[in-house]
Amino acid sequence: MTSGAAAVHAADTVNVGGQAMYASKDIIDNAVNSADHTTLVAAVKAAGLVETLKGKGPFTVFAPTNAAFAALPAGTVDTLLKPENKATLTKVLTYHVVPGKYDMKALSMAIKQGGGTAELKTASGGKLWFMHNGPSNIQVKDEAGHVANISTYDVYQSNGVINVVDTVLMPK
Repeated sequence: MTSGAAAVHAADTVNVGGQAMYASKDIIDNAVNSADHTTLVAAVKAAGLVETLKGKGPFTVFAPTNAAFAALPAGTVDTLLKPENKATLTKVLTYHVVPGKYDMKALSMAIKQGGGTAELKTASGGKLWFMHNGPSNIQVKDEAGHVANISTYDVYQSNGVINVVDTVLMPK
């Protein structure tokens, strides 16, 4: 699997979860093919967000991997996927979505303009903070104080961009 800033761009594709992600497809049509994002796709379906993320956008999705979901406390994912917890699941998932198109260049520019930290509002109404961790890595801090690394940048979609993260981000 290609990861980090070493991601190879060939004909507008980046490999994520062993599959090519095509800029001509939308966020959902690409994500369903990634072997590293089956938990995220199941959660998006359970929350009823498929049509939203197939919408015009642009959206930036900070997409946690299956390993990120697996690192949550035991039972968290199963609990969130229960129908009675749909509102909480929706809040967690939309916390990973920022309106607009924020690729590595745009995030780096926002960090520079913010004097070392950029604050972006999520689709859920929460906030995420971005900062550089070395010359080619950007970290994301959530409202709960967790910090995620972006492991794959600039996975362009017809309706936005996906940046893969190694931690599930949590709102307050």
